[in-house]
Amino acid sequence: MTGEEAAERMSWSGSKLSRIERGQVATNSDDVRDLLELYEVADARLRQTLITLARESRRRGWWHVYGDVMPERFDVYLGLEPEAATLRFFQGAIVPGLLQTRDYARALMRAHPSPVSEDEIERRTEMRIRRQELVFDDTPPQIWALLDESILHRPIGGRAVMADQMRRLLDIHEKSQVTLQILPFQAGAHSGLNGSFDILEFAQSDIHAPRLVHVENLTGSFYIEKTAEAAFYTAAFEHLRSAALHPEQTREVIRGAERRLRSEEEGEADGT
Repeated sequence: MTGEEAAERMSWSGSKLSRIERGQVATNSDDVRDLLELYEVADARLRQTLITLARESRRRGWWHVYGDVMPERFDVYLGLEPEAATLRFFQGAIVPGLLQTRDYARALMRAHPSPVSEDEIERRTEMRIRRQELVFDDTPPQIWALLDESILHRPIGGRAVMADQMRRLLDIHEKSQVTLQILPFQAGAHSGLNGSFDILEFAQSDIHAPRLVHVENLTGSFYIEKTAEAAFYTAAFEHLRSAALHPEQTREVIRGAERRLRSEEEGEADGT
């Protein structure tokens, strides 16, 4: 059945069906139920899953109030993140959003290439901080973050902001469900040099794929869910994990970075 034939039998325009299929507009459970009938989908479990998905997609999450400042397609990620059993981050340039301080996040927002108002910066920052409630939830996901050593040396927001960010990492490192590792310069060439990525792993579900890769860029996000491609990123993460410092060594390196930044901050204040 072609798209044109399906649209005609649904008494829809071809563009409406096309927008639904491409995920450009939300649909409702009644429309999905009618499409299931049209396509002769008999599997009761699959039918219920798709109808439930359609119903849930109409519900607004806490992030809907930030729609005017949200990067394209990032709302998809915000809906998936709390559902994940495990979150794995590899970052080669900045601290992952879930682990950032408010001032560090604000400094990053100000560095965005497109001109934005202070009000927009504050709203974007607030949205990022609101996300972090996930880390302190009663049933938080397991979080494994691999950070390139350069992150400890890039002075985002100045020494005081960076020192506070190091303290934040140390505090979060103490949480049982969080593992941090630094990938040292001495690791040389590694599988993360092509860019940062996140891996979301879900418990057995009829709704989610078991594993999803999220890649963010300047203009939005894209998602990789094909099993072979997701497995490739998982293998890359394991290579990076093996090359990174042990979590205990990581703690000492971050603590050293905080001491250095505090000392430099004091020297700057003294004019020395």
